[in-house]
Amino acid sequence: MHVRLAVLFLFLRITSATVVDLLTKSKFRAFSNSFPGILQFDLSHECRVENQILHISDYTFPLPSRPTFSLKAVPTTVYRPKSYGDVEHARLRSLHKAQSEPVEWVEAEVLGPDVTDKHTLGQLARMAANAYQPPRGDNWYELDRSWNINTSFPLGWDNDQDGFRGFVFRSRDNSTVVLSIKGTTLQGPTSKKDKLNDNLLFSCCCARVDFSWVFSTVCDCYTWSAFHRRCDDPCLSAALVKDSLFYSIGVRLVNDLQSLFPHADIWLVGHSLGGSLASLLGSTFGLPAVAFEAPGERMAAQRLHLPLPPRRGAGLTHVPVTHVYNNADPIPQGACTGITSPCAQAGYALETRCHLGRTIVYDTVGRLGWHVDVRKHPIKELILNVLDLDGPWPDGEDGVQRDVPTAREEIECVDCFKWEFGHYNDKEINN
Repeated sequence: MHVRLAVLFLFLRITSATVVDLLTKSKFRAFSNSFPGILQFDLSHECRVENQILHISDYTFPLPSRPTFSLKAVPTTVYRPKSYGDVEHARLRSLHKAQSEPVEWVEAEVLGPDVTDKHTLGQLARMAANAYQPPRGDNWYELDRSWNINTSFPLGWDNDQDGFRGFVFRSRDNSTVVLSIKGTTLQGPTSKKDKLNDNLLFSCCCARVDFSWVFSTVCDCYTWSAFHRRCDDPCLSAALVKDSLFYSIGVRLVNDLQSLFPHADIWLVGHSLGGSLASLLGSTFGLPAVAFEAPGERMAAQRLHLPLPPRRGAGLTHVPVTHVYNNADPIPQGACTGITSPCAQAGYALETRCHLGRTIVYDTVGRLGWHVDVRKHPIKELILNVLDLDGPWPDGEDGVQRDVPTAREEIECVDCFKWEFGHYNDKEINN
């Protein structure tokens, strides 16, 4: 025990070769003992982002006092690019030259979160909620009885410039790292960039709701008349290639995490905007992701020109992403729309509803009698009144009930059907 604690304490002070060796041994232990298994987690290091570079330092509290919590993990098949450089090259070639380029995907089996387990979903949702605030915050969620808020490790909270915030957790044997990404904050130092990312990623075209829209649009790629709504695809894609876009920051962050933990399984979680970012990053790198109450990000993936893995037969592309929401929340369903909606009144155009991966939908309208209301969107509602609720949930139309509804693909989903998308010249757009 003393040897193990000493190794953990010196984790970031030893050579990179030794780190790789330790992580490799931990990986073999996890695979030999945990199919499926229980992962014991603790919070490991203090993290911050400066100039879009991840910095990690040791935390100073005594190691024996670190709390743990348990998540169920199961073998998960993922497709990962052989080289992320190939993915970025193919993406930029598609964006700038409208030419496709094949990307080689490698099938791998990793430990991923067991999304059929109620307790695991509840714990991941709490991790997503805790990304909204620093440790000791009034709304911090305890992770099992042994959790200690004094051992939190914020990411990006000391730098308002980037706006990308969250927390990093890792398992005690170094085999699994969980990145929790913050969603939209209505009032705070990141609010302006949160709204920019929301309106770029989840609006049909530049956050233009209708002719009476009084808020600033985030790009100038649309033309509007009584007879048509047109949006220029190349213009819109170009608007998404910005350093201020959280996706770009997230790519660099995940690259850093993979360098620091080259043999660890990395999971991504988040709520709302944070959930969509977790999904996009998970799809890019082939990392298991769980997104709570997230707007539809499938169209954003297309506009970002993300190369995606092969399809599941006649289904969607094979990405290790699971979305979780309740059907009284209008935001993940693309139903908080129109000039009179609460979202539009606050300056948000959250119009997309189609998700990557698979989706778990809790029927709170049928079981609890809820009405569709944007006030059902906060993560607190999902945790306390849905995930923590005892008893089974309706699962589909066949009368079957389960503790966790089945995750299903949104195969027939269509986004922004009222808009015309194509290649329009500058004169048409400006007029």
